[in-house]
Amino acid sequence: MSIKVSDTVNAPLNYGYGFLESECRMAINAVGLEPAVGFLHDFSNYQTKQSLAYDLQEPFRWLVDLSVIQAFESGALDLKNFYFTGDDYRYRFEMEAKQRFIDLIRQRFNAGVTYKGRVLKWDTILEQKTNELGRFVVGKSPTLNFVDPAPKLERQDNHKLRTKILALTQSEAKQLGVGKSTFHYLRTRARSKQCIRVSRKVKERMIA
Repeated sequence: MSIKVSDTVNAPLNYGYGFLESECRMAINAVGLEPAVGFLHDFSNYQTKQSLAYDLQEPFRWLVDLSVIQAFESGALDLKNFYFTGDDYRYRFEMEAKQRFIDLIRQRFNAGVTYKGRVLKWDTILEQKTNELGRFVVGKSPTLNFVDPAPKLERQDNHKLRTKILALTQSEAKQLGVGKSTFHYLRTRARSKQCIRVSRKVKERMIA
């Protein structure tokens, strides 16, 4: 059976959502809420289903979605890393590729964001929001806000930067302080539409 592109995307998405669910379960246990009582999902009538954990995943699913996009754009995941298992009719991906993907998710969860005057990691934000939910439920807080902090999802390698890179000559790149190897890397990535990593200094020189 051939592997479809949609299958290769769904496999890491499902794996990533499982990672996110475990983070939500830990936050719920740390705060001391009842995991079976959800607001968006039905009340759990069996132990393995924890509706509140599913609720808490919703505002943070983008962490996994973005990690999957980054994984495929960077080459950490590729079509060749996936295979079909005939026993249970599921698509899986190789252990080494899975570890690379886990590393990307951890990097995303460990990324800093400013919230209430402090720079916190997203896994800390998740626990903080769970704590705020607990305070709201028992009436210690009159409001509940899951909007802030909002993620800033801006691509570094936008269309303007790619166009600029492809228009540059070797001599112009040299004048901007871009070496031959870096220039070759940038042009190759820009042509292939792969993710481009460029230092802030070089980027500012290019789009100035």
